[in-house]
Amino acid sequence: MNPFKGRHFQRDIILWAVRWYCKYGISYRELQEMLAERGVNVDHSTIYRWVQRYAPEMEKRLRWYWRNPSDLCPWHMDETYVKVNGRWAYLYRAVDSRGRTVDFYLSSRRNRGPLGKRKLSYAKRIFCTDGYR
Repeated sequence: MNPFKGRHFQRDIILWAVRWYCKYGISYRELQEMLAERGVNVDHSTIYRWVQRYAPEMEKRLRWYWRNPSDLCPWHMDETYVKVNGRWAYLYRAVDSRGRTVDFYLSSRRNRGPLGKRKLSYAKRIFCTDGYR
């Protein structure tokens, strides 16, 4: 069932308003002004009702994005050789057990792995690799 069925405003507008309110702590009246600048005339009380209805559902669906990276295990590291703007480069990818990309690193040289040049939040983790040492 579509939770946006029968709404006067489009789904994207409602989600923008709810996200901006929750993420940036903007008041309903400030948010009303911001939307008016973008050509959307909506009352602040309508935004309040949107937040009350859709914010809990958004939080529930996005909760896995906010998890601590150490909760995701195991991670797999993979590398591949790709062409970017006409030049060959190595793409290193860290993938969790569900197949979601956790982080990636693009390098022009193979001897610089994803942990070589920059310090990542998961640098101390143990990875499953495809055999490259």
